[in-house]
Amino acid sequence: MSVHVLGIRHHGPGSARAVADALERLDPEVVLIEGPPELDSVAPLAAAAGMRPPVAGLVYATDRPATAAFYPMAVFSPEWVALRWALEHGRQVRFLDLPANAALVLEDAEDPAAEPPIDPIATLAEAAGYDDPERWWEDAVELRYHGLEVFDALLDAMRALREGHVPDLRTQRREAAMRKVLRAVIRGGAGTIAVVCGAWHAPVLVPSEFPAQAADNRLLKGLRTTKVAATWVPWTSSRLARASGYGAGISSPGWYHHLFTTARDEAVGRWLVRVAHLLRREQHDVSPAAVIEGVRLADALAVLRNRPHPGLPEVLEACQAVLCGGSDVPMRLVARKLLVGDILGRVPAETPMVPLAKDLEATRKRLRLKQSAAEQQLDLDLRTPTHLERSKLLHRLLLLGVRWGEPAETARTRGTFRESWVLEWRPELAVALIEASGHGTTIESAATAVVAQRAAEADIAELSALVEDTLTADLPEALAGVLAALDERAARQHDTTRLMAAVEPMARVRRYGNVRRADTELVQRVLTGVVTRIAVGLPAACAGLDEDAGREVRQLVDGVQRGIGLLDQQELREVWYGALRTVADRLGVPGLIAGRAVRLLLDAGLLEVADAAGRLSRQLSVAADATQAAGWLEGFLSGEAALLVHEPELLEIVDRWATGVGEDVFDHLLPLLRRTFAEFSAPERREIGLRVRRIDRGEGASGARAADEDLDHERAALVVPRILELLG
Repeated sequence: MSVHVLGIRHHGPGSARAVADALERLDPEVVLIEGPPELDSVAPLAAAAGMRPPVAGLVYATDRPATAAFYPMAVFSPEWVALRWALEHGRQVRFLDLPANAALVLEDAEDPAAEPPIDPIATLAEAAGYDDPERWWEDAVELRYHGLEVFDALLDAMRALREGHVPDLRTQRREAAMRKVLRAVIRGGAGTIAVVCGAWHAPVLVPSEFPAQAADNRLLKGLRTTKVAATWVPWTSSRLARASGYGAGISSPGWYHHLFTTARDEAVGRWLVRVAHLLRREQHDVSPAAVIEGVRLADALAVLRNRPHPGLPEVLEACQAVLCGGSDVPMRLVARKLLVGDILGRVPAETPMVPLAKDLEATRKRLRLKQSAAEQQLDLDLRTPTHLERSKLLHRLLLLGVRWGEPAETARTRGTFRESWVLEWRPELAVALIEASGHGTTIESAATAVVAQRAAEADIAELSALVEDTLTADLPEALAGVLAALDERAARQHDTTRLMAAVEPMARVRRYGNVRRADTELVQRVLTGVVTRIAVGLPAACAGLDEDAGREVRQLVDGVQRGIGLLDQQELREVWYGALRTVADRLGVPGLIAGRAVRLLLDAGLLEVADAAGRLSRQLSVAADATQAAGWLEGFLSGEAALLVHEPELLEIVDRWATGVGEDVFDHLLPLLRRTFAEFSAPERREIGLRVRRIDRGEGASGARAADEDLDHERAALVVPRILELLG
């Protein structure tokens, strides 16, 4: 019996190549790989025809699927190389680590004897005189072609680093569990055993250095466990990157994949050719001669820096200097497309899946929707049956919390015959599917159950949005229940603001329900009752509000206005505008709301410009509170500048007020005025400025010069000397 411990770095192409060479030379009977033993049951699937890395082993608690752990593997991962070698050679393969049924619920206690964790790569790099650990690792391992000797060297190095070091309790338990599996394999009579594990763990897995078995048993005794299940899920190259938050991530998975799959003497040249192809597709001029010069520059930089071969820094510098003309802009594209990439792995059809995931896979194939790790724009015409079915699927997945697709331009496209989506498949969606599987075995049944659950707890505003979500997801059974709940809750709702929040979603459902071929008569009946109750309660709801509450109610007023505007229903308009007139005339209403009510009445043709001008003049009079007046002006002008551009009388009133405000309050009002005018476009602001300048010159906002008899010459004479003094 002989045990060979192959200490590796996760996702390292040099380590993976060394593992492949070592396994060929050792020809072990058993291969043990760092990972939870629960993956033993799905390990054979790694050799299935439909399996394509990157993939990840997924182990999750069956009663709480969100409690899960991923174990990613790429084609250049040493663990994947070892797993495939064992399966292809018909050798026994097992995983060794702390079982996931304990690790997922393990609550680590503080270990006073534990020391701060060591970064072994950084420590070894410093000892070798390197200031960059990644560069040292590349020089020592990834850029070299090693045999068994590299594992002996790493074992000695890690043994020295661990001497006298007390790891944390979780690490101790993990290593005790690893030794437990290894002891069992040894007792089984295996001849040659290869153990592939993180280099840090290698010294404690050498049998001659094992602690007493009783000590390991004490570490593992009494651990709480939970029921778990294991499977494989597709992974993405971007999720292998360290920037994604993955703890064992690497900075450039695309580069590592290239290193592993390309001969050493061709790696730089082929990489630069790929860069050249990418840049040419983006209309950058890159010649074959530039690629040759890039290879020469990368080689020269490696020699100058005393590196065994050009590494990623040298290759990128050569790319930027020669292929990109020194610009870093094209390099961002190279980083996104080649250094990281958007490869999405694939798992075979026989991979264990929850029924919900199987239903999604079948539906996806039927509707010809492609899973991709790169963002895809999907434009749908809901008059086309296939497109309508795709829309239903994506809306149902949103209800289930599986956000494969995100609506683009939701406010504009949701109620029409067109929809736009942005699709991007992320590995964590597999867990979201498992979580949602508790609601049903098909996408439709699960979404229906989720809607029923949410409807039982929602208030009227939430129900109105839920009606719209249910309609777009085409869930007829759920829609009937939500509409019934909406009708019942609307009758019991006494909060006018909550009723107001419900109007716009219901109006969209009523107007665009025919796109989904749904009966929305009950929505109409509820909507009519809600608008009537809002009209009665709105004046009281607008009284005595502070600034924040007033701004919230103003937004709700705009929402109701948009909803009423969607429907060509004179009865609703009369009820709503009657409420707005009451608000506009009522004392004690915040200026922001009162001004908005006047503006909406003016736009609807229910107020004359002269009437609006009179109200504006009164609100902006010297006797009025300046802050209240600024709020009234913001509400009145919000949205567009047409009133000030085309109604000179209104602009002159605003100008007189703004120039007459006392110095002590002007600084306080300035942010309010800026917020109001910031909503206008640059041409509109410019036109307003020109008209104000005409007013200041006495021409009037319309451009006609005021008559001289309107000037007060005596008052003007008082200021002329001061003006002349200021002008020098």
